[in-house]
Amino acid sequence: DMNTPAAGADAFTTRFDGPAPEVAVSKDMIKRGLIAAPALIAACAVIWGADGAISSAYAIAIVLTNFALAAALIAGSARISLAMMMGAVLFGYLIRLGLIFLAVWLVKDTAWISFPALGSTIIITHLGLLFWEMKFVALSLAAPGLKPTGSNTSTSLLSGSAPTCPRSMCGSSG
Repeated sequence: DMNTPAAGADAFTTRFDGPAPEVAVSKDMIKRGLIAAPALIAACAVIWGADGAISSAYAIAIVLTNFALAAALIAGSARISLAMMMGAVLFGYLIRLGLIFLAVWLVKDTAWISFPALGSTIIITHLGLLFWEMKFVALSLAAPGLKPTGSNTSTSLLSGSAPTCPRSMCGSSG
């Protein structure tokens, strides 16, 4: 099975062919970002006018593209090797920061840019979506990615309640 490293395998040759939970999480974050976008754009329009609204929409596009690119880099590189994934995460972060800088630099002299709206939207959208998504991510290796729906061990562990199991498996008689 290519989903679990074999004994003696190393990071240069081990790869993962299974489902990519980071893609599911990223898609979920993008969906939530699109849901929140109208409110954020409207707030920027009230504070900074039409230029603020346009700048906010541009910033939201930057952030959602950043999340999609991060997931694509991780998922694609994990299928090559763990070492490639580690490099993609490290250097991908630096490259994505450079792309955000480039996206801002390309519009720095345009008439419609509102830097307070752009900067605050980039920060609020990144942090807001990450914190919002924390409620929906399973913190278990048994079910990585988004929390499974329904009652199960991983969600009960996250909620702090004891997991339930059949008596025959738990050894409990009462």
